[in-house]
Amino acid sequence: MSVKGMVIVLAVIFCATIVQGFPMFKGGRCLCIGPGVKAVKVADIEKATIIYPSNNCNKIEVIITLKAHKGQRCLNPKSKQANIIIKKIKRMNFLKYQDV
Repeated sequence: MSVKGMVIVLAVIFCATIVQGFPMFKGGRCLCIGPGVKAVKVADIEKATIIYPSNNCNKIEVIITLKAHKGQRCLNPKSKQANIIIKKIKRMNFLKYQDV
């Protein structure tokens, strides 16, 4: 193998190790794309899930699972309904650990 070939191989290996450390997506892998809906009919809510910021996604996500297999909706965490749901879930979690 020539010197030129060795330099190319070393350059490729060097670049591969550097690129491996970079994140693929700058914003991470959030489940909600966009701001989300402002409100959902309360009667249609089966379950509410809050996902707090992490290494994968740097924003709070409020995911609403709808009844009758209508899917999931992302609720805008800045909306009034989302704030009520977040407070309610935090309170339920707090009370759950108080009974122990």
